Amino acid sequence: MANTHKSITTVLKVLISAILIYFVCTKINIGEIRNTLEKSRPTFLFLALLFFLFSKVLAAFRLNGYFHQLGVTLTHKSNLKLYFLGMFYNLFLPGGIGGDAYKGYLIKKNFQVPTKRVVSVLVLDRLSGLLLLFIYACLLICLLKNPILVGMEYLFLIGIPLSILVFWLLNKRFFNYVLPIFWSALGYSALVQFAQLISVWFIMMALGITENETAYLVIFLVSSIVSVLPLTIGGIGSREVTFFYGASLLSLDENISVGISVVFFLITALVSLLGIWYHFKKVDLKLVAKNHLNKHV
Repeated sequence: MANTHKSITTVLKVLISAILIYFVCTKINIGEIRNTLEKSRPTFLFLALLFFLFSKVLAAFRLNGYFHQLGVTLTHKSNLKLYFLGMFYNLFLPGGIGGDAYKGYLIKKNFQVPTKRVVSVLVLDRLSGLLLLFIYACLLICLLKNPILVGMEYLFLIGIPLSILVFWLLNKRFFNYVLPIFWSALGYSALVQFAQLISVWFIMMALGITENETAYLVIFLVSSIVSVLPLTIGGIGSREVTFFYGASLLSLDENISVGISVVFFLITALVSLLGIWYHFKKVDLKLVAKNHLNKHV
């Protein structure tokens, strides 16, 4: 029964992704996007790739901080292998075990940590990233000077401390065992999302985009939030639709906007492929040596 439910869910996700991609393709000029991509500058694309990869390394460090709070003191190397394997599963094996679910399964199996706590830190890790996406979006929206948003800037500014307070109260009330790393996790999230913003900026430079950069970055942040919703395969389709409608709303070029989304997806896929090595080679989860831990107590 569980397998049937999983299969139905996977089919629905694939179908939704396909429908959204088809819809976007009917609204844009595929040839124009192709020409833009063909003229892209490789040096900037390589820098975009490096910063995206760096953001994922930072994200793995953040997650490892949560694991350490559960008493699972994985070495950063072991956790990084597990993290990339999870990325590979999330994007390339949608019909199998999801990346987060597999990470949780291995932690639970090897270290006998309560399932509820493992699931909690995986969710909190995601929420911490989403919070910074929201914060950066609020900050950049205030810089847009878009007629639609005139007079509403203060709402976005108020939303920043309010969202942090709500997340802190959530941690304190329900997840007190990870509260000691609240601010360090938030700091890592700030670096993760900032590195991805730089990655997208380099993508824009590669595509020759020199106007409305802030607006495109806002669309990227919103699309990243939308792509987390478990409606499509790895955010495929939902991100492109967000880029399309975001560009339309902010009076930008929809073709260029979708082109940014396409390049970002290709970079994500390329980095996620690093995890295929650990699909065939078992990840050895090693713990930090006790004497090493004592030096840092």
